[in-house]
Parts: sequence; C-alpha cells; structure tokens
Amino acid sequence: MPKGIYNVPKAINEQVKSYAPASKEREQVIAAFKEMYNSSTIDVPNYIGAEEVRTGKTQNITPPFNHKKVVGTYHEAEKQHIEQAISTALDARKNWAALNWEHRTAIFLKAADLIAGPYRAKINAATMIGQAKTVHQAEIDSACELIDFLRFNAEFMQQIYSEQPISSEGIWNRLEYRPLEGFVYAITPFNFTAIAGNLPAAPALMGNVVVWKPSASQVYSAQVIMEVFKLAGLPAGVINMVHGDPVMISDVLISSPDFAGLHFTGSTHVFKDLWAKIGQNINKYKTYPRIVGETGGKDFVLAHPTAIPAQVATALSRGAFEFQGQKCSAASRAYIPKSIWPQVKDLLIKDIESFKMGSPEDMGNFVSAVIHEGSFDKLAKYIDAAKSAKDAEIIVGGGYDKSVGWFIEPTVIETTNPHYETMETELFGPVLTVYVYDDAKWTETLELIDGTSPYALTGAIFSGDRYAIEEATKALENCAGNFYINDKPTGAVVGQQPFGGARASGTNDKAGSILNLYRWVSPRTIKETFVPPTDYRYPFLG
Repeated sequence: MPKGIYNVPKAINEQVKSYAPASKEREQVIAAFKEMYNSSTIDVPNYIGAEEVRTGKTQNITPPFNHKKVVGTYHEAEKQHIEQAISTALDARKNWAALNWEHRTAIFLKAADLIAGPYRAKINAATMIGQAKTVHQAEIDSACELIDFLRFNAEFMQQIYSEQPISSEGIWNRLEYRPLEGFVYAITPFNFTAIAGNLPAAPALMGNVVVWKPSASQVYSAQVIMEVFKLAGLPAGVINMVHGDPVMISDVLISSPDFAGLHFTGSTHVFKDLWAKIGQNINKYKTYPRIVGETGGKDFVLAHPTAIPAQVATALSRGAFEFQGQKCSAASRAYIPKSIWPQVKDLLIKDIESFKMGSPEDMGNFVSAVIHEGSFDKLAKYIDAAKSAKDAEIIVGGGYDKSVGWFIEPTVIETTNPHYETMETELFGPVLTVYVYDDAKWTETLELIDGTSPYALTGAIFSGDRYAIEEATKALENCAGNFYINDKPTGAVVGQQPFGGARASGTNDKAGSILNLYRWVSPRTIKETFVPPTDYRYPFLG
C-alpha cells in the first residue's frame, strides 16, 4: 500500500453568511424551514451500529416558539439497547482504531464540506425549529462552528501526531498516540448544535468509539448531524446515538468496565453527579477514565469609568440576550460605574425596547422563545421575585407568556445589592442583573466580581485606561477561562479563542483547540535500539 507523510488541508474559519434580504442563502433557509416545519414530521431512531432502533416508546419534538406544533418524534431506548450500544461500539473499535488516520480524517472533512454546502440550509433550519435560534445564531453555530470544529480538529490531530521525541545515537524513539482503551460517553446540550456534533466527533477522530446522548431538546438537529456523518462514510458503530432516561443511560454506561472517557457539556450539578458515580466505580474500570466537562457560568461584564457607554450597552444587548441568553457564556451580571450608568441605561433600554420577539421564521425577530416549560417557569419565578424585591427593580422587560411558546421578555434588573440572588445564580435565560458601583470603588469591585460566583467561564471588561485593563486582567485571572477586553463575553471562535472555564465551570480542556484532542489519546513510547549490547559489564567495573 502506498505511504506518505500527509498534510491535511489548512483549516480556515468558515465565513458567516449574512442572510440579507434577497440573498441566496436566505431563500434557501426559508424554503428548508417551511418544508421541515409545515410539510413533514421526522421519526428519529436510536442509531446503534448499523441498526436504526425504534422502540415505540416515543416523545414528541415541538418547537419552543409553538409548543402545540409537533414536528417529529424520537424513540427512547431501554437498558438493553444501551448495553447493545456498548458492545456494538467495542466491536467497531477493532477496525476503527486500526484504520489509518488519513482515512478517519477524510470522513470528518467530508462531513464539514457537506454542512458547508448541501446540508447548510437543512441543519440551520433544524436548529431554528428545534432550538428556536434566529437564522444568524443558527448560522454561527450549526453551520460555521461545527464546520470549524471538524476542520480544525483535523489540523490539531496532525500537529499531535507530528510531535515526536528526540533520539540519541544508535536508537530511534517514537511516540504513538493510541485511542483510549474502551469507549467514550458523550453528553451534549440543547443550546449548541456545534457542541452536539463536536463532542462525539472529536474523540472519534482520534480513533475512539462513542456512545452519544444528545439533549432531548436538540434531537431535531442531532438527527441531521447523524445523517451527515453517515453520508460522509462514518462506519457503523463508531458513533452510536441513543435517547431516553438520562440517569438510566448514564448508570449503564458508567458502570461498564470498558468506560474510558466522558465528554460532557451541561449543568454543573449533573457533571458533579457523574464525576461522583465514576469515582464510586473506579475499581471496575480497565483504565482511569478521562473526564472532560464544560458546565455552567455566571458571566460578567465590568465597565470602567473610562468606558464608552454605547459600546457597553451594545455588549450587554448582544451578550445577554442573543439566543435568549441561553449560552454558557451569556452576560448575566454587569457592574457599571455611576458616572456612565445613566447613559448606558438609556441606550440599553432603547435597544431592548426595539427587539422583536417571535418565530425564527420571521427574520425581523431578534429573540425567540426559551427552550422548554421548565426553563420558562424558573425564569418567571425570578422575574416575579424581582418585582416585589426591596433591593431590586426591573427597568425594562419583565413580561412572559407561554400560551403559544415559551416567551420571556428580555429583562434587566437593577439592584443595590451586589449579592442579590440573580447576581449569583445561573439563570440561563434572557435576564440580566446590573449593579451600579461608585467610581472610586474600582479595585473593590474587582474583588467583588472575583468572589461572587463559583463559576469561572467568561467575563468582559470595558475600559479606555490601559492601567485599569492590566489591573483587571490580573485581578480576574481565575474567574474567567475566556476573558474579553472591550468586547462582549460571547462568540468564541474555533482556532481563535479556545473555549472553557475552571472552578464550577468545568475542566477547562478548551474545545476548539489542540488541548481538547490530547485528552482522547493514550500515548505509547517506542524505543528501538539498532545494535544492542552483548556484555552486561559497564566501564566503571573495569
């Protein structure tokens, strides 16, 4: 078989399309949306090896912006199906782990090209329908970010494989990057289609096999991801997609002696529970499992008195309310100095009052509905509490309605208490809380921000004073894994801003970088001596 030192195509970030009126991409996504929303319902199976397993135990897929509309169903697996997924994955591992890396890579590069081309409108429309994203939010997520993950991961993989040890005279040292011994369990969230695709794909690229459980609120676009992977030539059993009771599924997978890794994005308490279960089962495993997780956030925006009010207001409007604030990185607490707060407040209220809310099909809408009734009810509870609080005031928004969809108005709470409940609690919705501080208390405010939240995902500062920027960068080094200077705390780009945080926000293994892929290999050092010695005696014995 011919051999070569192959180079993957240079990864370049996928260009975000504008979807401007009369543009081709706008027409294509509207057509796909209408067809998928009005003309067809999908029936999503469990994908276990080459089988599409339909159990008959189904749940409806309903758009958050119109929860009475059923656009499809998905089938819930039972315990025996999860056990089948394990054995199927382990069988597939024999050939997949042995497959030359360039052939694994070609599959995922083809998947990227399919999403960039013929599947772009479909995966964006699925994300708009199933997760209530506007077309812009769908485009930067389900198209561009997922494409970037697939292409940049290939480049990172080649960098890893090319890292080799030095060799002394007479020997040749080699480093082999093996897949983990067993299977990887991928748990993905509702809010990013790109994360749903990347969490199973990244370990698989490195030669691992995966059992993937997508969020029940993201099944619609997850189905499109599986269609793309299958069309790209991914062998049966490499990535197995299952649905159903998350506790049962996790218990079965984590109890297996062949469990080798967890790739997780979701809530902090679920991640901690899984970590505890892994610890309880540690004596069962053939190897120490890799645990990689990105969890919650209570992300901040801090303005210095030298900040430009219009820039701060825009960062809050976008950072707090795009995709209804349902990003791990969304701005949910802000610290604004008294001197510029009146201007920031006026601009922010003006922005929010101009937002239009409704179905993503209407591209004049800036926001849509939150993901499900549980989220709606939780957010409504916090909004109602703020309406009667003595140390808080709703300055814009505060309305909600679930008669048609799970609609929460973008809401800003101003508080006189820096430890007011919504300054500290992760809400995961379109609610921003602002604390106004005395200009002279800049340094104290830095300490306040660092000590307020158990999370450490993203944060942003706005300042025209370079000394203040340096001070904040140092003071806040442990409370944000992604730190932004004069920019909103959302919108990390693969290959440019590796994403992840520490503290209660996760293991900070930086999706979208080479660091994440290192977690899915188990290196083996090989030393070859060309002319071995034939006498045990060393010179010092002479």
